[in-house]
Amino acid sequence: MRDSRQIAVVGVTGYSGLELARILLRHPEVQTPTFYVRDANSTKCLSERFPQFRGWGEAPLRALSVEAITSSNAGTAFLATPHEVSAELGPAFLKAGLRVVDLSGAFRFREPETFTSWYKLPAPHAEWLNEAAYGIPELYSKEIAAARLVANPGCYATSVILALRPLTDSRWIAPNTSVVCDCKSGASGAGKDPRRDLHFVEVDENFKAYGLFTHRHTPEILEHTGLSESQVVFSTHLLPLARGILSTIYVTLDQPRTAADVESLFRQFYTGKPMVRIWSAGTLPELQHVAHTNFCDIGFVLDSSGRRLVLVSCLDNLGKGAAGQAVQNLNHMLGIEEQTSLQ
Repeated sequence: MRDSRQIAVVGVTGYSGLELARILLRHPEVQTPTFYVRDANSTKCLSERFPQFRGWGEAPLRALSVEAITSSNAGTAFLATPHEVSAELGPAFLKAGLRVVDLSGAFRFREPETFTSWYKLPAPHAEWLNEAAYGIPELYSKEIAAARLVANPGCYATSVILALRPLTDSRWIAPNTSVVCDCKSGASGAGKDPRRDLHFVEVDENFKAYGLFTHRHTPEILEHTGLSESQVVFSTHLLPLARGILSTIYVTLDQPRTAADVESLFRQFYTGKPMVRIWSAGTLPELQHVAHTNFCDIGFVLDSSGRRLVLVSCLDNLGKGAAGQAVQNLNHMLGIEEQTSLQ
């Protein structure tokens, strides 16, 4: 019989997978996870590959095998794997009765064409896309709790969607106006594969834009805010630091509001949502406030007309933007406090 608190983690060699290991190894409500990698070789223990885990417990490290995972008692599998690998492994584990939390983009969209168009890869079968819950607990906690498959959101998408949803749900954004989402991320958001543009000498003391009008997180933002592609300008930039995302979002409101109105809207929307922290009117969060946490901090400034609103949304791209949010989703699936192991 499968135990949802017995965890299999596929892919621990990337930045998100390593962060996932840090969180799960101190999680009081799950058993010591087993980690699976393609190139285990003779390594039997996670700390042999990653010495920073010495003293955390002897977490097993195994060669990746679908059969080994499906024949174990594991009830939950985390996939910290490339999109195409998740698309292959996810259905295999689901058919075997495991629940899956996938950190890739493979299952984030209902329509296969959306994934194919933006990721330039074959999409998983539509039945799996329709079954997946989109993993922002602040918005979809009931769906996540009942799901067999959770699609963890993109890091940029999380920062933007959390900032905009109170406004879009309340219809406060003026029709036919642009919403500018100007976002910056640390280099770990680009993954661990070696690339010339991510070498230290290319990133250090540098700052650049990339992926304009082509970034893969765009359709997530559109789908979960209800805004149209023609309305949203989503720009992404690479910061010369390891981790963190700061999104500055420019909005025109439908009618004049007060700062107290805006703050009240956000506080009411996120009441009982401990991982989103709303700042007082006119005060703005910074990356250092969220680094190595699972918080998303949101602040704002409203101009004197009461219609031009600037939002600042900050999170750690490896925490709330990836591994931390994945564990937050697990906590909902297990029916325990959502911030367990995340504070």
